[in-house]
Amino acid sequence: MYIPKLYRMEHDEAVQMMKANPFALLITVDEHRPLATHIPLEIREEDGKIYATGHIAYGNMQKKTLDNDRDVLLIFQGPHAYISSSWYESEQVPTWDYLAVHAYGTARILTKDELKSALDTMLTHYESHRENGRLWETFDPELLEREMKGIVGFEIEITSIQGAAKMSQNRNNTDYQSIVTELEKSKDQEEIQVAQWMREQRKELFK
Repeated sequence: MYIPKLYRMEHDEAVQMMKANPFALLITVDEHRPLATHIPLEIREEDGKIYATGHIAYGNMQKKTLDNDRDVLLIFQGPHAYISSSWYESEQVPTWDYLAVHAYGTARILTKDELKSALDTMLTHYESHRENGRLWETFDPELLEREMKGIVGFEIEITSIQGAAKMSQNRNNTDYQSIVTELEKSKDQEEIQVAQWMREQRKELFK
């Protein structure tokens, strides 16, 4: 995606945003058109490389585009908000602030054992902190065996990451403070998260 220099994320920041917003859009291409599926992913760093692991329904025809070494695109969306130009000192047009990451990579289908391990990891991630969390070993093995037949697991080795943090960096301090103040009045959690991110970037304005 096109990212002006002012809005480009550092690599490590982009990776952390992927981990913090793991419900991503998986995009592949078949012979005729692009295909997309919204899915949760597990992001891990290993030996200097980054991997995304997930699964889709067996009946999802996108599985045919996840053969070994096929190119894929993952889109991770962070918080975003409409920015009214009424919040500026001088007359300007409105805009939209957002965090987003595009991660490109190559895919391969997981083996049955690899899929089991990936599902175990995902359950641990989302269940281990819950009271009576349902971890892998708490399920009936026959149930798990049946359910696994209904999905296809995959792993994507990330080869390129493009991160955009368009968050009013081009505004002067007065406008910047005004944007944060107005966003914090909102009941919308995404707008509040945008304000929180902006506060962190210019902490000296909010002492």
